[in-house]
Amino acid sequence: MSQNRPEVSVIMPALNEENTIREVVSRVLAVPLSVQVIVIDDGSTDRTPEILAEFGDKIIFLQNAKPGGKGAAIRKGLPYATGKVTIIQDADLEYLPEELPQVVAPILSGHETVVYGTRFAHGLPPKMALPNKIVNVLLALSVRLLFFRRMTDEATCYKAFSTDLLQGMDLQCTRFEFCPEVTAKAFRMGQHIAEVPISYTPRTTLEGKKIKWTDAPQAFWTLFRYRFWRPSADPAAVRAASKAT
Repeated sequence: MSQNRPEVSVIMPALNEENTIREVVSRVLAVPLSVQVIVIDDGSTDRTPEILAEFGDKIIFLQNAKPGGKGAAIRKGLPYATGKVTIIQDADLEYLPEELPQVVAPILSGHETVVYGTRFAHGLPPKMALPNKIVNVLLALSVRLLFFRRMTDEATCYKAFSTDLLQGMDLQCTRFEFCPEVTAKAFRMGQHIAEVPISYTPRTTLEGKKIKWTDAPQAFWTLFRYRFWRPSADPAAVRAASKAT
């Protein structure tokens, strides 16, 4: 790894998150790793852009004139990622930035190329809405049926990848189908997805939560759609290159 290359690139889409954006960016910058923070303001109409501008050159700050969706925002930020590992961070505080190091550690150590932070290692969070619980259980079941792989939390925000691997996935997502797309493509590229336990404090729609259980059909379709996707590069070569970086 280059001496000047950050350990972790953190891609953070943000839409109207003025109540949390300053705190979450500050806490990500404070983690005990060399981090590159890439925030994409997805057409916010509140003070989110103004607050982000306060960080100056501590972050890479990208803007969309109007909302394009979480997946599109991630795709916009991904070419700027130069870290050995890239992880997705939501702009709210459902996930604890202080737990980010434990998610990326298996990749930094060379033992894994893809790691998800699972919210369900000890069962479903009691404060999560029932429809969301049902969808998450069905998504895990769908992964098992379609890819013959067992995992507990397909839809978690904390998804970490070897950066070269993620940048080689030719992502097409625009909204919340980012999660099933990268899951399906990781498996189709011959990757193992490791899971590590994380904390999770769900927020409500009134508090600003954007994904809803009604987004589930698109997630299931995306998993099925990419079940037969073929990577343009040889999966073994991609896997070897990811571990070597």
